[in-house]
Amino acid sequence: MVVLAACMWGTLGLFFRVLHDDFGLSALTIAFLRAGISLVVLICVLALIRPHLLGIPRRAIPFFIAYGFCGVTAFYVSYTQAILQTSVTTAVVLLYTAPAFVTLIAWRMWNEPLDKRKIVALALAFVGCALVARAYDPAALSLNIVGLLFGLGAGLTYALYTVFSKAALARYSLWTALVYALSFGVLLLAPLQTLDAFAPLAQQPTAWIFLLGLALGPTLGSLSLYTAGLGRVPASNASIIANIEPVVASALAFLILGERLEVLQILGGVMVIAGAVVLSRIVR
Repeated sequence: MVVLAACMWGTLGLFFRVLHDDFGLSALTIAFLRAGISLVVLICVLALIRPHLLGIPRRAIPFFIAYGFCGVTAFYVSYTQAILQTSVTTAVVLLYTAPAFVTLIAWRMWNEPLDKRKIVALALAFVGCALVARAYDPAALSLNIVGLLFGLGAGLTYALYTVFSKAALARYSLWTALVYALSFGVLLLAPLQTLDAFAPLAQQPTAWIFLLGLALGPTLGSLSLYTAGLGRVPASNASIIANIEPVVASALAFLILGERLEVLQILGGVMVIAGAVVLSRIVR
């Protein structure tokens, strides 16, 4: 289940590229529709089988607004934009700086100690990140700086999503937390949409198939499988197994999109994933 969930997450880049390159949807529109369709499906399912999970107290609304902004609005847009402006492989590797950001947040906010193991893992993550970004080639770095910033933004916002999730799951069901994170994420994304941005959906209705696949597969489906898997294996084991996501994403990008990395970028990717593996053991 965990392996299948990670493989599903690894297809996100392909969905984004198809929806953008073949159907002309922007990163903002893709993020909005991904969250919106997932929200509608999830509410319909919960209303039928577990309606009691759809309620929260009013005092929790400010928390979920912040959760929705960081975990849906900012994260979905940053990650989609990173893939569209760099490459699937580069974006997914930069996403895996998230455990490093979680470690730094825990150090500054909750005074968790930075031991030698964490420092080594942080060094691996950020040096590897520099190699993936081709910091050794200033010309290439300057060309991709906006996309690379979006990639790091995806890592940071995913780290914040993780922090908010831990706080939410201490009091609410996973599905309750997801419903309200998606709800406020959609509300915050809505004002950024334009009617022209939705024109491709009327001109090419096939796009709806890919959008539904995006919602049911690497958004809701993968989370359902990962959660079910956590019920059968230790969380530390599941987090290590889930690190095959960038490997799957990179392999698909190579086979389908023809993306290639330089040797130093591959080395950097290995360093980032190694750092993530070490920190995931600690953080989770």
